[in-house]
Order: sequence, then C-alpha cells, then structure tokens
Amino acid sequence: MRQNGILMHITSLPSPYGIGTMGQAAREFVDFLEEAGQSCWQILPVCPTSYGDSPYQSFSTFAGNPYFIDLDYLAEEGLLEPQEYQDIDWGSGDEVDYGLMYELRFPVLRMACTRLWEQKAEAIHSFCWQQGQWIQDYSLFMALKNHFDGAAWSTWPENIRRREPEALRQMEEMLSEHIHFWKALQYLFVSQWNDLKKYANERGISIIGDVPIYVAGDSVDVWSNPDLFYLDDTLQPIKVAGCPPDGFSADGQLWGNPLFNWDKMKEDGYKWWIERIAYQCAIYDTLRIDHFRGFDAYYAIPFGDENARRGSWCEGPGIALFQAIQNAIGRQNIIAEDLGFLTDSVKTMLEQTGYPGMKVLQFAFDSRDGGGYLPHSYPENCVAYIGTHDNTTVTGWFSEAPKQDTDNAKEYLNLTKAEGYHWGMMRGLWASNATLTIVQMQDLLGLGSESRMNTPATVGINWKWRAISGSYGTKLANKLYQKMELYSRLAPQKKVSEVGFESVIAE
Repeated sequence: MRQNGILMHITSLPSPYGIGTMGQAAREFVDFLEEAGQSCWQILPVCPTSYGDSPYQSFSTFAGNPYFIDLDYLAEEGLLEPQEYQDIDWGSGDEVDYGLMYELRFPVLRMACTRLWEQKAEAIHSFCWQQGQWIQDYSLFMALKNHFDGAAWSTWPENIRRREPEALRQMEEMLSEHIHFWKALQYLFVSQWNDLKKYANERGISIIGDVPIYVAGDSVDVWSNPDLFYLDDTLQPIKVAGCPPDGFSADGQLWGNPLFNWDKMKEDGYKWWIERIAYQCAIYDTLRIDHFRGFDAYYAIPFGDENARRGSWCEGPGIALFQAIQNAIGRQNIIAEDLGFLTDSVKTMLEQTGYPGMKVLQFAFDSRDGGGYLPHSYPENCVAYIGTHDNTTVTGWFSEAPKQDTDNAKEYLNLTKAEGYHWGMMRGLWASNATLTIVQMQDLLGLGSESRMNTPATVGINWKWRAISGSYGTKLANKLYQKMELYSRLAPQKKVSEVGFESVIAE
C-alpha cells in the first residue's frame, strides 16, 4: 500500500499567539490532510528547545515543548482569562520570535499552572507517578536552571553538578514551587498532545515523530546520567559529535553534543536507549531515528575544536542495540535516517533491522554526490522526500543549485514552468515505488528559500518559518487528492501504524 504525508512542524502552524500550537489550527491541519487524501503528518522533535531554538538540541529527551500548549484551550478549561493573553503583542504571524516567546509565554503559563494545581493536584501527582523518574529530574533541572539565571549545568556549584543527595534535597525544598510549575507544564502538554493525536488518528492520519541520535550537553539527560556519556573527571566532554568535511562543507559539521559511552550502556543492556525509544514509540505512530549511520560508526571531534577537521571515526554499538530494543519492546514502526556517506556495514545494519531508509530527490541531481537517489531506483521499503527540514525548498533549490543540476532535473522529470517545478518534482516522487513519500508543506505552497526550516551549521536564522493563515484550504486539498488518486497513494482507512513496515532483525 503506497501512501503519502506532509512534513509540517507544530511551530509552523498558523495561530494568533506567536507560534504554532496543539490547538484549533492543528486540528484544521489534520482536517486538511484528511481532505487531501493523506496518510501521515510528519513533525520534528516536540521536546523543549534550548540555545539556538533547535528541536534537535533540547533540555530533555522526554519532555514536551511548553510553547506548544494552546492558550485558547487553557481558557476553555478555566485556567486562563482571555484578556490575560489575547491583549499581548505576540509578534508577526509569518515567523517565530523565540526570544519573545521566552519573555511572554512563561508568565502566562505560570498563571495557568497555579490554577491547575488548585483544581487538579491529585491528577498531576498521579501523572507524575506514571511518568517515573524522568519528570522529577527534568522539573528539578529546569527549576535549577532558572535559579542559576539560565546558566548551563556544567557551571553550577560542584555539589549540585555532581548531584550530591543532600544538596539536591535542599534545592528541591527551596525550589518546590518552581518544580511544581514544570511538572504542571508537562501535564498540560501531554493532555493536549493526547487529544490532538486522538483527533488525527480518528481521521486516519498517523503522526510520524522524530528522535535525534544525540542529546544536548546542557540537558537533564547528561546531568542525571553522566556515566552514560563520554565525559572526563570534571564532567566536561572529551570528544563531541559532528560530521567530517565533505563536498558540502570543507570544515565538516561541529554539532558539539557529548558522545555516548557505549561500553557503559552495553553493561545494562542499553536500558537508557530502550526507555527512550519505548517512550517515543508510545507517543507517535511511527518514529524516525535521526543520523542512523551514527550507530554503526560515529565521528568524534576533540572537545574545544572550532571545526570538525580533526575528528576521527569510532565504532558504535551496531545491530546489538536494535536487537536489544526489539527484544524489550517488540517490533515498532521505525524509519532510519540513513543519509550521507554509507559504508557497507551501515547498509548491512539497515538490512538487518528491516527499517525503511530515506531517499531525497534533491540529492539525485547533485553533481557532487547523487548516487542512488533517482526515483526509478527507489526500493519499496523506503521513505522518499524531495527535501527534509535540512534542505531548501524546491523553488529555492532551482534558484540556488548549479545550472547543470537543475537542467538534469528538468530533463529527467520533464519539468515545465506551466506545471510548476515544485509540482513536477512532487510528481516524480509520487510515481516512485517508495512505500511512503513525504513532501514539505513549503513545497506544496511553492515557497522559496525564505521559508527554509533549517540551514545546517548556522544559528539564529532557523526553525522560524510559519504558514500564513489561509494559505492552504479546500482548493489545494482537492488538487492534492486528485494527485494521490492518480498515483495510487490515496490514504486507506487505517493508520500507517496498523499497516507497519517490516522489521526482521536477525537473531
């Protein structure tokens, strides 16, 4: 069964309060997907963002982003009065101002959480008990960050950095009110998320989530589990993550995330990873695992270097990690982001898992490295994109790519201005054998590079794009529905999670 979906992060939804949320606009987008004959809604990680506003650099791998909590829904529950948030200037509607969100959003959410504790204290306590240790660690971590004026945990007093029990007990007592706030936020997030996911699933739309391979250095994950990361005696990273130099970047990419201590993780059967993947699979219908090749071999860069040139390759856990995950939680719907230079061992690991890999149409026409991305060569067990959140739009690509590359695309796909290059590129994708194809919302709208979601290795210009209210509706949905019918990709009356991808990890 061939299907199609749309990539549109929650932040990009049109809403009147500065950022997309899990409110009415999200439900209207689900309605649009259903009307357009789509099967899936793919989003980026929903975790709270830190420096640089990237959903791939989060304070927690388990927590949800408080910015996604819809204020109108809080008002409907009696947790806010409309005048407490509707009279605030939330900025322009065409991009997210994260600085403004940080300054204005949390005071409003604090009012709602204070009232929530007054109304539903028992329910919040029950929720926290169900969530386990992660929410206690996270709430304390965020309360401590606020107490220390947002400073990274690596700069906190020694006894708190090292989580000495008596020091933590004293801080928990002193910051109890703030800890309660962060717990209540997660209660609200999960409540609204569950309602939204139920709404989507009831309409035949499954949600594809995303989990980064690495966690941020300034995160509760590293602070509460330092032995699971490659740190020295002072709790500083020894080496950090990134990508080597290639035809796209002479300096490579310096991500800066602390690396995992895979030997230590192996000792308890990869318990941390099992819990992480199990949690993510529980909140999504399908999970995309970012940087899959990093589990076979990962690039390690000396901490403190200014670029990735001095890095070296190290051996990862390989198939043993995914065997442990499947043995613990069973088969799950997982997509492997297998882009980049792939060795034979990475290909073998992907084959052993049975996970569908990814194909990116823009790469097919790149004169530097286009092997394996032409649609006629796609296997059925793959997920095909024109571009991901790390790529520019089709319109942007045609204005920025070398003429040789765009000429190759025009010839291969018989592209014309009359049809629209973006529709022609999508046509090429839909006509492929890929079980699932995903297009960015920006490409459906024919937008240029100004709507690009992320430019790798840059900070301060990304993750801001938002759809303008009214930019999509029945006319676009009808056109898309006709295309799905033409290319036999109409959504069946069941979810991707019910159809499933094969998972045949070798014993």
